[in-house]
Amino acid sequence: MFLFLAFGVADNLEAKQKEKQVGNHREIWLESLYKMSYPVLQSMSEGNLQMHMELELSPTWDGRDVKVGYMECFGRLMTGIAPWLSLPDDDTSEGQKRRKLRQLALKCYANAVDPECPDYLLWRKEGQTLVDAAFIAQSFLRAYDALWVPLDDVTKQRYIAEFTQLRRVNPPYTNWLLFMSTIECFLKKAGAPADDYRITSALRKIEEWYVGDGWYSDGPEFAFDYYGSFVIQPMYVECLEVFTNAGKQAWRLPECNYERARKRLVRYGTILERFISPEGTFPVFGRSITYRTGTMQPLAMLAWRQWLPDGLCGGQVRAALTAVIERMFSSERNYNKKGYLTLGFCGSQPHVADSYTNSGSLYLASLIFLPLGLPADHPFWTGEAQPWTSKKAWQGDDFIKDHAYDE
Repeated sequence: MFLFLAFGVADNLEAKQKEKQVGNHREIWLESLYKMSYPVLQSMSEGNLQMHMELELSPTWDGRDVKVGYMECFGRLMTGIAPWLSLPDDDTSEGQKRRKLRQLALKCYANAVDPECPDYLLWRKEGQTLVDAAFIAQSFLRAYDALWVPLDDVTKQRYIAEFTQLRRVNPPYTNWLLFMSTIECFLKKAGAPADDYRITSALRKIEEWYVGDGWYSDGPEFAFDYYGSFVIQPMYVECLEVFTNAGKQAWRLPECNYERARKRLVRYGTILERFISPEGTFPVFGRSITYRTGTMQPLAMLAWRQWLPDGLCGGQVRAALTAVIERMFSSERNYNKKGYLTLGFCGSQPHVADSYTNSGSLYLASLIFLPLGLPADHPFWTGEAQPWTSKKAWQGDDFIKDHAYDE
């Protein structure tokens, strides 16, 4: 009997430890999200972001109007936290924080297009505006009912006007084509006049740039960097999803197959999971590395959209991404005294910034938070944490061998 009780106590302790671990993972993510988001949304909701946030520029800054940085900051932050803000309200501590940030965000959206507000963004100058307007449009696509629908009619019409006038920008022959396409896809979803040619020409070109095994070239020549993470993989799939109604009307764009693009995204996300070291680091290569955890967007997106492949369970991906978040954000070195991100990769390292990078650019790091769009009781959060692939491999455990994706 005593032995039975001992086993019962041990089982109960183990269950409580697992529950605590799972809860702690989500709390770690929420703490990081809130720390990154609140200073931006609080200031901008009051029309004070451009007064409070002093932009830090690359030492090789290319000379464009520095005010582009405020749209970068807001748009890039919102596309990462939009799924979480779309969850329904509840009276939990998390729910109260979410409601607060959503209310702040809705005020920010209105201020961003109000010409009388000090935080009216730089919509009508510089080509860079096309990039970060696309991230704002992407945030609306990712949380349409929570972030677009509640906006007042004046604000909606202002967005449609600002998005439409961006047709003035002739994008370079790179991933920028997807920024053009994303904006037009949002206009289409919102029932506004959209330019189908700006969508189809972009998507056809991305399809031409597929080089195999889940990778796309960013333009005619391949470069080994994370632009598949930052832009190409997610935006290509999301644009195809809108334009073809998730593949149901693929005849309108026969060259570009939604399901095939989604499978490539799965392959690319699987590679990213293998990039995460046992210590929660990942390879530092390519341009725009200052976007930090934005590198993990495709893997985070697979979890959020519930597209993880067989052999890659939610508990494994959750543990891996938690390790990355903790490794990157457990210290204060990535934030300045006012609570805004510093220019660098893991700390203040301004000389690794590219000529187009400013401290607003860095908020693409929010993209790792996409799985917070799954409720707390979803199996991604409640499942037992599992070691990720490189951790299994380096501690001598069995792991699934890798193989190329063959179409």
